[in-house]
Amino acid sequence: MANIIEDFYYGNLEPQEVNSELTHKIKKKLSNLAEKEEQLAARLTGEEKDLFQSYVSSYIEFSTTSNADSFISGFRLGAKFAYDTFVKNTKG
Repeated sequence: MANIIEDFYYGNLEPQEVNSELTHKIKKKLSNLAEKEEQLAARLTGEEKDLFQSYVSSYIEFSTTSNADSFISGFRLGAKFAYDTFVKNTKG
């Protein structure tokens, strides 16, 4: 079994692909969101439709950045726990 850091370096570890109990719920919510987006886009025309598409693109950019920030924060917190557990509090 390879080292997790080595797997991560070589791209063999994809955090987004980690199975989760929420996978079914997330897929259901995403499907609902896509359905609502299609319904709304079908009702809009011209500048309204362009504005809506711009809003959707902006939201996707925000969501991507926010998710990355949450991932980084969680990773750092996990590293702090590991450091505190295995390094900082080791008294010989």
